[in-house]
Amino acid sequence: MAIPFLDSILALFSGGNDLESGKKRLLKQMLKDLSKNKYSKFYRAKEEEVTPVFAKFFYEIYKVVSPAQVFLQNAAKSAQLKQVAIESFMDEKLKHLQDRVSQESIAERAQTTSTKELAKQLKNELVTLIAGFDSPLIKSVEDHYNLIIAFNQFISFDYFFLLKKFDAALSERNFTYQPRFENIRAEYISDDIKDFLEAALAVDPDQDWKTVFAVLKNYKGDIDVVNINQWNKLMALLRDVKRSKILELMARHISKDPFYEPVPRLPNEHIVDDFLQKKKTETESAIHKILNDKRSSQIDQLAKAVFGTSDIERMKYYTDKNNEIYLKKGLDAFAHVQGMNYLKAFLLDYFKKDVRELCDLFLIRGQWASLVLSQQMSEGFHTIMEISEKILTFDETFSESGTNGSRLKAALVKADRDKGQAKYIRIIMKTANEEAQEMITNTAQSLIIIGKNFKNILEDYQKSPKELVMNWKELESSSEEPLPQRITAVYKKIYYFVQLMQFFTGNGGESEEE
Repeated sequence: MAIPFLDSILALFSGGNDLESGKKRLLKQMLKDLSKNKYSKFYRAKEEEVTPVFAKFFYEIYKVVSPAQVFLQNAAKSAQLKQVAIESFMDEKLKHLQDRVSQESIAERAQTTSTKELAKQLKNELVTLIAGFDSPLIKSVEDHYNLIIAFNQFISFDYFFLLKKFDAALSERNFTYQPRFENIRAEYISDDIKDFLEAALAVDPDQDWKTVFAVLKNYKGDIDVVNINQWNKLMALLRDVKRSKILELMARHISKDPFYEPVPRLPNEHIVDDFLQKKKTETESAIHKILNDKRSSQIDQLAKAVFGTSDIERMKYYTDKNNEIYLKKGLDAFAHVQGMNYLKAFLLDYFKKDVRELCDLFLIRGQWASLVLSQQMSEGFHTIMEISEKILTFDETFSESGTNGSRLKAALVKADRDKGQAKYIRIIMKTANEEAQEMITNTAQSLIIIGKNFKNILEDYQKSPKELVMNWKELESSSEEPLPQRITAVYKKIYYFVQLMQFFTGNGGESEEE
């Protein structure tokens, strides 16, 4: 009976001889083990030749796995295979939830469901989907996927390259040809045997191959990657060969290394976490896109109601174009360009004309029953007038000769080699963006006050006797157009513009009409 490998090593170090003589004794013992092995005809140990019987064993494997080699090229890197493997173990509930959070479903549902409600539904469905992947399900998915990877390693071994060493006339995947294998020097295939062992030892014949091939069949569009009956017979043969340890013995003897032990390439992939994280990212991205699309649509509609177009560019230096150089370098940039463009256009093109004329009429010529009410309107008006001048000054500071523009330009030149300059740019941008935000917010708040006063004035006009403005007839005589129409037009313009500004003050990003 052959001495077990571990016992041989122990015998080596207990004999008192040096390492080389011990190795020789082990190799000599291997000759006996090889000669008594069930598959001894694989290898002529004394001549150190590998036989056609060995080649025939690999040829039988090659015939079975050859179709799979074609079908599963690049399968180990396939995201689709991972997807199919996971979906194969999902029940109908989980599949339904996955469909619900798909990009197509989200786009379709967005047509009939309010943005807020859809976002709420998607978040709940995502949580339920993730919770559905409990530990037993995750283990089943990943165990079978790792079997697929082990199978792919096994079929990816270059059987043709190995077999061609035994028969140079052999053609790849030409199984009508009758091979004429010959003995070859064992040293020519020493590395091949070791490579095969690393892949073959990771393939357990007793695993659930039926399910593995069902997953692969689904992955390949209802095509069997191997003949299951042939695979089962091959597994029975492989089990027997592995038990015999013939390949390990051959590898040790050929390489003259009695201590060689193959290390199986055991896959240990964890694909479920990545799958769920991807679903989470995709769903959150879809929610974000829906909200952004809704926001953009609402901004576009309101801008057209105010200006007749949504394409407004009035800032000279605080602009998207000047932002590009900062964004390309990963630096902070102007954050309120769109809002400031709208604000400047409204104040300079509309407020200083139509709104100002109407405010002047009521604040200068109007006789108010309460000075408190007129004072609120006056304060709001003057606040906005100050902001309209401040915007011009603010924008000019970012010109090349402006205080901020010159500092930013100098810092930008040094930013690549001096990381401290990025911090300096961030401070300038933060201060500027806060100032822009403050102007947008204060204007919106002041316009709300003015708008409410115009609404009250319009309601007062309908009353008899008047309660707010006492000299309506005098005011009407001073206006070339009917005052109610002018007030209504101004009020609507202010109303729409305040609604527009809400998107840039942080109060209207998710608003929508139900």
